[in-house]
Order: sequence, then structure tokens, then C-alpha cells
Amino acid sequence: MRVALLGPTTVEAGDGTPVDIGGARVRMLLARLALDPGRPVPTTTLIDDLWGENPPADASNALQSLVSRLRKVCPDVTLEPGGYRLGIARDDVDVFRFERLRAAGRLDEALGLWRGEALADVREAPFAHAAAARLDEARLAAEEDRFKTGELDVAALTAMHEKHPLRERLAGLLMRALCAQGRQSDALHVYAEVRGRLSDELGVDPSRELQDIHLAALRGELGPRPVADRLPVRLTSFVGREDELAEIAGLLGQARLVTLVGPGGAGKTRLATEVAARHPLHGKGRVWFAPLAGVRAAEDLAGAVLGAFELSFAGDPMRRAAEGMNRIAEVLGAGESLLVLDNCEHLISAAAQFTDDLLRRVPNLRVLATSREPLAIDGESLCPVGPLSVPDGQADVSGFGAVRLFLDRASAVKPGFRLDESTVDDVKLICRRLDGMPLALELAAARLRSMTVGQITQRLDDRFRLLTSGSRTALPRQRTLRAVVEWSWDLLTEEELRLARRLSVFPAGADLAAIEEVCLPDALYVLTSLVEKSIVDVIELDAEPRYRMLETIRVYAAEQLEASGEKRELVDRFRRYYRELTYRWEPLTRTARQLEAIAVYEAEQDNIVAALRGAIDDREAALAADLLGGVFWYWMVKGDNERAQLSVRDVLAIGDDLPADVLATFRAMQLIMTAIPGTPATAEAAKVIDDCVNTGATQKHSSLAIALPMLAFLSLNPHLARREVERAAASEDAWARAAADWALSFILADEGDLDGAELARDRAYEQFVAVGDRWGSAMTLGMKAAFVSHTGDNHAAIELYQRGLAVALELRSQDDAVQQRWRLAVEYARLGDHAAAEREVVEAEKYVRDIGNDQMSIMIGYAKAEVVLRAGRVAEARELSTQFKQAAMASVVLGSFVTEWSALLDGRIAMAEGKLDEAEARVAVAIGTTSDRGDMPDLSTVTEILAQVRHAQGRDAAATRLLALAQAFRGRLDLGDPDVRRLVAELGEPAPLSITKAEALRQVREEAGIG
Repeated sequence: MRVALLGPTTVEAGDGTPVDIGGARVRMLLARLALDPGRPVPTTTLIDDLWGENPPADASNALQSLVSRLRKVCPDVTLEPGGYRLGIARDDVDVFRFERLRAAGRLDEALGLWRGEALADVREAPFAHAAAARLDEARLAAEEDRFKTGELDVAALTAMHEKHPLRERLAGLLMRALCAQGRQSDALHVYAEVRGRLSDELGVDPSRELQDIHLAALRGELGPRPVADRLPVRLTSFVGREDELAEIAGLLGQARLVTLVGPGGAGKTRLATEVAARHPLHGKGRVWFAPLAGVRAAEDLAGAVLGAFELSFAGDPMRRAAEGMNRIAEVLGAGESLLVLDNCEHLISAAAQFTDDLLRRVPNLRVLATSREPLAIDGESLCPVGPLSVPDGQADVSGFGAVRLFLDRASAVKPGFRLDESTVDDVKLICRRLDGMPLALELAAARLRSMTVGQITQRLDDRFRLLTSGSRTALPRQRTLRAVVEWSWDLLTEEELRLARRLSVFPAGADLAAIEEVCLPDALYVLTSLVEKSIVDVIELDAEPRYRMLETIRVYAAEQLEASGEKRELVDRFRRYYRELTYRWEPLTRTARQLEAIAVYEAEQDNIVAALRGAIDDREAALAADLLGGVFWYWMVKGDNERAQLSVRDVLAIGDDLPADVLATFRAMQLIMTAIPGTPATAEAAKVIDDCVNTGATQKHSSLAIALPMLAFLSLNPHLARREVERAAASEDAWARAAADWALSFILADEGDLDGAELARDRAYEQFVAVGDRWGSAMTLGMKAAFVSHTGDNHAAIELYQRGLAVALELRSQDDAVQQRWRLAVEYARLGDHAAAEREVVEAEKYVRDIGNDQMSIMIGYAKAEVVLRAGRVAEARELSTQFKQAAMASVVLGSFVTEWSALLDGRIAMAEGKLDEAEARVAVAIGTTSDRGDMPDLSTVTEILAQVRHAQGRDAAATRLLALAQAFRGRLDLGDPDVRRLVAELGEPAPLSITKAEALRQVREEAGIG
């Protein structure tokens, strides 16, 4: 076991698995013991260190209780004659590893152990203040040692000095660093400031060491040799692009010409400047920067470069070019040199010729160029410069380049602006909608002078009016977002302009086939030209490459399409193309080509949605219905239920003229998507089902083979459910026959025919596998696992859940993957393998964070509470239950299940706490909601818990009766639940009841006190 105190207190098991420690006081106890690893700490010391002057009335018992809670997660805590001892080695605590590494001079490794302030989450403990102060001092000293032996970083030293203005050693290092950069006056100012503070606050003079540094600075003994800096002044900090900096440095070490290629606003100039400033030749005064944006004629190019050398030439105009090149070659040829040619795109041919000539003349020259297209000469190495990294659903977004840049520029114009709960969603949206493009982000941040971040996000659709607050000293084309795009647009040929504006109809980009069908026949060569000019990006995939525009360029192109008069025709072609595409691929989502179809839908989803939403907005009911029918089942497979539900609602709202079969199908889908057992009105559901049959919809829409039987079943109409199962079972479609058996298993299980249900599930699984439908296979495996678990075979259930999870991950079905892992975690907990259960919860939490699904995180929170409760950590389970309820109240996924699930969980927690009256009341609530739904398997589970409550109350006759009722509801008891197994072992197996389910339902409600 390893304990980390250099930041928030954390614990890892021997295999690296994080260990959940528990509440704040338990963390305090662990931290205190970890500061004396392997040594007993007296109980009196622990009481003083944990409670100080205000110990609890029975401090010894309180301490013993804390130790008991800690032992559940850290069994290495033992009681010895001298006190309590944490039995781990000193090197298993990061505090002592830090001290060892520091003593060995391995300062980078030592400082790398720090994750924040020492003892960050336990600093309110009485012992923590002195310990944290000692550790903070050690950290500062280590950082100072590292600066003393390594490179003096002015920015880092300045930041540290501002935090610790009285540390003389730090001030001396900063003075040396400033002098090394030629900033003698700044160094002397630091000394004067420190001397004043020491006098005012401590009444002392600076140390002899600091006085000596001051004297050396006065004499100029610490200053560098003056080196000319010919690069543009860097007025802002450089943020992000660490990978690009390393890549370009590597390229410049191998190639003599490196061109940074990318769209306007990507930050090519700033990146090139930073690369040049860090290049070794800059320290030798051998770097020159030639801005070409203001050069209008090719013959003026050499003159612009000479201007960067602060040279000029006159004489015969016919000889100027040759003379200029000679003088440039003379300057650059005096030694190794680096020349930055910035903004070559509008002079691309002349810049290419100039660079080629210069490289041939000057062997020791390297050129770093920036352009929106390559120079395309021999020996050129390209470095694409695209957007900064943008968050895509991740919970922690602070490390993304786009977010870092926006926050840096935002804090400059609005001091105090930071990333927190009130701003994070807006910042993520700004970064995503602006493609992570640096100039756009800087212009957006500048708006914070007069707008809130929320006002900015609300106006991103009008970005060209919004983003107009650039620096007055910048080039005109960099002061507004529109000017940036127009600069690129003006460099296009007429044919390129035509294709570029037409490409704006594709929000998700497109492959060549779609572009040639919708925009322009034989488009490849024009398209590749747009790629070369950084108007279009190409995304290399395993199949055909896709071409896309950055959103800002696409918005501008859409304006041009509107002005051209071509928009209506292009939009019509676009929508028809995606109707035909979904016609081709929709049937394949239920076949062995399912993964291939899903890949197509994933790539094209935003285009399909745009076509669908456009058809809905224009009230093109038939087209909208076709598009929705083409994408609906993909959404079901992926678990995108909310999008499907809203789209069905909107199409039905305009669909009075829809064909009768289409109308009936979507009404059935609308009912089934919102259905939970017992909620669809029986008569309404029956009418919709009959409409689907009478209009012939069941012959045209395969998804009805599963939807109609389940709709009838959920509306508590078993006769109609069986009729629709028989209809699907008679279908010529093998997938429909598999769906029929899948639905039949629900009906049989509800009727108590468990053997028949198992056979139906097995047939369904075999048929889904035969047709290649992984979705059906995964769902059936999950059902099989649940019922196998009820037999008491937890191991077999776990194996089935693992297989279902593997299939769900292969499908990239987020909801199904989360549910399979959730159930797997709970099954491990039911087996008693609590370490495995917690590992699955951790994996599920990581998966949910990565996909950014807040709704699924709520469900994982519920599973975590159950896993913790089964591990005996009742207080932690209570805390997790509270968190679940707070989050679930706003959930669109759980809806009316929140009350039921919360009651069920809280009832079990109360029972574990011995609060039997509370447990009885909470379980009664769950029985009420479950019985109202008529869900027999769920009702059986709740009834089993009420039986456990009655047994704990000493009412064994009632407990036995409740077990019999639970058995009647499900057909068997849940012997996979260790609590049920223990109860059966103590009371014996209940005799089967010869009563109807209606009577059993009445009896359990009566036992729960529900009328």
C-alpha cells in the first residue's frame, strides 16, 4: 500500500488500484499515521493531533471508531503497546520519497511527486499546520536548488518571488536571471523591494549573500553579452503547442526549409516566433524575421527581407532584385543563420522562387516559413498548424490548449476570471464552436471587457459581428474574424470559390462521393487545391478520406452560398443525398455489417441531423419522415434516446400528410420510448399497435417486430403482446424472428415460466448471433446474466456480463456499455469480491468521464453506493445515496424511477444501520411504486428486502410469508443475493403459494401498509 500526502490524501493498493478512504476525519487519521510510518503513535498524541483542544466526550472510543473505519480500507493499521501503527515502509509515503530524492540531488523526480499543497484536504487538523509548513518549506528549498543548478527561468522565478517576497535566496536567483537577460534595472528593483520589506516587516538588513549579488549587478558582472533580438515583440504569453514546438525544433535540426501550414487565425506567426526565439541561433544573434503580409508585388519581396536586416538599396530598378539577393546572401552567409519568412501565401510563387534561390546560395541557412499553402520546393518539410486541442465531453477541461489560451487571455482583460462551475460550460462551448482557433479565441476573450461569458456564447451564431475587438496595432486582417477569413477567400480562383461555398452545406464534412454528388462533379482536383490552401481539412480514415471546413470558414462560406443564389438547390441535393444514404445503410444496422453501418452513421450523423432538422423546419414532412426512419434504429443501438424522442415528436408535429403506415410507426415509437411498465394506457397502446398492423407498417418497418410486443407487454396487455410475438415470429425476416423470442422471454418471465423464458432467450441469442446483430446479442446476454444470477451462480452471471460488455464496447454503444459495467460491478459485490466490484466502478467512472455523459454518471453513482454498501461501508453508502438523489432529481434518464430507486437504496442502508422503522417506511415506498407499475421481477426484489426487514424485527412468520410472495412474483428467489441466501438458510425455503398474482400483490401491499 502507498500513501500520498503531497497534495490531497490518497491511497493506492499494491497493484496501483485507488482506495477510497472515506470521510474527512478518517483521512486525517491516515495522514497522521503516515507521517510516522512503521512506528506506533500514542493514543493521547493522536487525540491531541486530531481534535486539539476540543476532543469529544469519549475521545478514546471516538478514536477507536475512526481506527475501525480506517482498517476496512487499510488493514495495515494495528494496535501495539505504544499506540496505533501504520505498518508500511517509509518509502511507501511520498513525503519520505521526496526527502530521499531531494537528498540524492534528484530534484526533478522529487518535485514531480507534488500534486498540490501538502496535506491539502486535512489542513484543518491540529497537527497539519506545522507539518504542512515544514513540507512547504522543503519544497521551496528544493525548487531553489533546482534553479541554482539548472536554467534560470525568469517567469517561474518571478511567480515564486511574488508568492514568497521575503525569501532572500529566491530573490537572488531572480536577480541573476534578470541580469542574464540584460534586465539589470529590473534586478536592482527586486533588491530594493526586498530590502524595504525586510526592514519594514522584520527590521533586518539583507543577508551578505544578497548584498553581494546586488553589488555584482551594479557592476554589470551578471549581465549577458548583448544579442540582437530581431523577432516581433512578444506582448502576450505563449500558451499550448508544446508538441508542435518539439516537432518543429526536430524538423529544423534535419531540414533546411520548414513551412508551417494552416488556416488563418491558427497562430502560425506566433508559433514561428516562439520557435525562433527558442532556437540556439537566437542567442547568437543569427535569427531574422521578415514579415511579408504587407508586400503586394513579387518584385518587392527582396526589399522586404532587406528591411528586416535594416538595410536598403537603390540604383537601377532592373538590377534591384539581383543586388538585393546578393546583399541578403552576404548577411546570411556570415555564419549559421535562421530566416523566418512570415505570410507567404499571397506571394506563393515568388516566395518559393526566392527561398529556393537563397537556400542554394547560402549553405548554412535554415528557413522557417509560414503560409496557408506549401511553398512546394525540393527539401521542404511541412508542419501542419491546426486548432488547439478542444474538450469533447471530458469532465476536466483545464489541460486543453484552447481552454488554456482562452483563460490566459480572459484573465488579462478581466482579472479574476477563472474556470469554475459558473463558467466551465460556456468556456467549453466557446472553444468548441470556435474550433480551438487561437485568433478567434483571443477575440472572444477580448469581448469579456464588455460582455459576460454567457453573452458571448449566446452570440456565437453571429460570430463575425461578435469577434471584432482585435488589437489596434495588429495587421488589419487580424483585427476581426471576418478579415482573417476574407484574406484567405480572396486568394481563391473562381472554381475554388464555387466549390468552397457549396461545401458549407456539410456540417460534418463529407467524402469525395458526397461532394461530387451534391456540390460539383469531378471535384477531386479543385478539392485538393482547397486543402493545399488551408480552406479545407482532410481527415485520413481507414476508408475514404473525409473533407471538412473549420466552423468559422464554413459559416463564412454559407454567407457566400446565400449570396450566390445557389443555396436552395444545394440544400435540396444535400437532403436527398442523405435520404438515399440512410435508405442504403439502415437495413444493415441489424446485420453482420452492423459495425460498418455504425461507422458510416458516426461519420455522417451531423449531416443527417442537419438534413432532418432542415426538413422539419421547412415542414417537408415526407422527407423528414424518410430521414428519421433512416437514422432512428442507429440512435436506438447507440442509446441516443433523447435525440430520437425529440425528433419523433417534431416529425409527428408536422406529419398530418404522412402516409398512414409511417404515422402509425412513429406513434408506436413515441409510446415505447417513454414507456415503463404499466404507464402506457392499455387502450391507447392497443390502438396504435392495431394501426401499425392495419396500415401494413409491420411489413415495412423491421423495428416494429420488437417495439410492438414490448409496447403491449408494458401496457399490461399480455394477450396482445403474445399476438404480436406470433406475428413477428412468422416473419420472413430472421432478425424479426429473433426479436420475437426476445420479447417472448419478457412475457414468460412475467408469467413465472422461467424455464420457458430461458429457452426463448437462448433462441433469441442464437438468432441475433446468426444474423450478426451485436446489439441484440448484448441485450440478450445482459438478460441471461440477470436470470442466471438469480439461480445463485454469480460466476456464470459475471462471465455473461463480461461478454455483453465486450459486445457493447465493440458497438460503441455508450448507454449499454455503462449499464453492462454497472451490473457487472454489482454482481461482483454480490459474489463478495469487493475489490473487483470497486475496480469495475472505477472503470465505469473513467468511461463516463471520457464520454462526458452526465446522465450515465448518475447511474454509476447509484451502482457505487450499492457496491460500497455490500462492502459494509454504510456511512459512505449513505453519503453516496444523498449525492445520487441530488443529481437524479434533474435526470431525464431516470425520471419517475428516482423515488423508487432512492427508497430501495435508503431502505437497505437504514436496515444496515439498524434503523428498522426507517427501513420499513422506505421499502414501503418502493413497494408502492413497483406494484403500481406491475413489474413482477422488480416487485419480487423489493419484497425480498421487506422480508429481511421483518426478520430483523423478529417477525419471522411475516418474513417467511414475504419470501413466498417474492417467489410467486418472480418464479424463484434471488439466490444470487447473499442477503437472500442467508435469510433462506435461517428460515428455510418457502412453500409455493397457490394464489393468483393479483392476490399476492394485494397481500404484499397490505403487509407494507399500503392501501
